[in-house]
Amino acid sequence: MTTSEASGATTAAKPRGRAGVFVSICAFSFLVNFGRIAFAPLVDYFIRTGVSPATAGLAATAVWVGSALPRLPTGYLLTLVSRHRVLTGMGLGLAAAAAFTAFSPSIRVTVVGALFVGLASGVFFIAANPLVSELYPERVGLAVGLRGMSSQIAAVAAPFLVSVAIARGSWRLSFRALAVLAVVVTLLFVLAVRRADLPDAGVDDRDLLGAIRAQWRLVAAGVVFVGVTGFVWQGVFNFYVTYLGAKGFAAGPANTLLTITFAAGVPSFVVAGRLADRFDYLSVLLAVLGGFVVTLFALTLVSSWVAVAAVSIVMSLIVHGLFPVADAYLLDSFPDENRASAYSGYSAVMMLMQAPGGVAVGTFYQFGIPYDGVFRAYAVVVALVAVGMFVLARAGQLPTGE
Repeated sequence: MTTSEASGATTAAKPRGRAGVFVSICAFSFLVNFGRIAFAPLVDYFIRTGVSPATAGLAATAVWVGSALPRLPTGYLLTLVSRHRVLTGMGLGLAAAAAFTAFSPSIRVTVVGALFVGLASGVFFIAANPLVSELYPERVGLAVGLRGMSSQIAAVAAPFLVSVAIARGSWRLSFRALAVLAVVVTLLFVLAVRRADLPDAGVDDRDLLGAIRAQWRLVAAGVVFVGVTGFVWQGVFNFYVTYLGAKGFAAGPANTLLTITFAAGVPSFVVAGRLADRFDYLSVLLAVLGGFVVTLFALTLVSSWVAVAAVSIVMSLIVHGLFPVADAYLLDSFPDENRASAYSGYSAVMMLMQAPGGVAVGTFYQFGIPYDGVFRAYAVVVALVAVGMFVLARAGQLPTGE
C-alpha cells in the first residue's frame, strides 16, 4: 500500500459527523442549564409582585428537585433505548416544559412548570455525558469540559437574559424563547445524528443494578469527591450575597461579585478537562479539593472588595474544575457495558447529597453559628475528605481510572 493509500484508509476509518453531534449537545447543555438557573433570579421578582417568599422559593427548589428525580430512571431507560433517542425525547420534553411554564396562569402552575424543566435537565445529563465521553474516547476530559463550559455560560447569562425579558414586558418571554430554541436544537441534533457514525459502546449496557454493583467502588469514590464538595459549594454560592452582606457589602456590589465568581468558572471547565487528559485523575481531584479548602478558608479572612473578589475568582476557578475531572475519571473508567447505568447511580446519589447544601447553611445560621464559622467548618470537612481519599489512594484502595 502506498503512503497516499494508507492516508486515505486512515481518513476513511475516522468516524464522521461527530463534531455536529457534539456541538448540538453543547447547545442542549446551554438551554438545559438556562432553564434550571432562570428560576433563581425570578424569586425576587415574584416576591416583589406579591407572591409569598415561600411560594416563590418553591419554584427555584422545584427545578432542582426535578433535576435529581429522573437520573436513576434515565439510567434504566438507557438500558433499553439508545442515548441519542433519549436526548431527542429530552429536547422535545424541554420544549414542552418551557412552553407550559411560559403560558402558566398562576404561580402554582409555574412551580409545576419548574419541576418539568428540572426533569428534562436530569434526563439530559445522564444521557449526554456518557455519549460525549464515547464520541471522543481519546479526549474525554476536554470533551466533558467543553460540555460543562456550555452549562456554565448559561449560569452566567441566565440572570441577565431574564432581566432583559422582564424589562421587555414579561419574564415569560425567556421561557417562550427557550421553548422555540429547544425545538430548533432538537431538529439540528436529529440531523447531525443521521449524518454521524455514532459509537456503539453502550449496546451491552443492559443491567442497571448489576452495573452499579459491579462498579460500586468507582461510584462511591465519585459520590465522596463530588457529593460532599458539591454540598459545601451549594451552600457557599446560595448564601454568597447574604454572606457578603454580613461582611458589610451592599447588595449591588455583592451581586456583582457573585456574577464575577460564576464567570470565572467558565474557562475552568476546559482547563480542568485538559489537565484530566494529561495527568492522573486522582492527583487532579485531590489538588482541586485542597485548593478549594484553602480558598474557602481564605474567604472567611478577607474583607475588602478587591481581596474578596480575588479569593472568589480563584475559588471558582478551582471548584468548577471538580466537575469535568470527576466526570472524566468516572466515564473513562467505567467499562462500556456499565457506563451509563453506573454513571446514573453515581449522579442520582451525588445530586441528592448536594441539594440540601443551601438549607444546611441557613439552618446552622439560625442555630446561632455565624457564616464564617459555618464556612470554616465546611473547609475542615472537605479537608478531611481530601486527606482520607489521599490515604486510600496511596494504599491502593481507590480505583485509579487507568
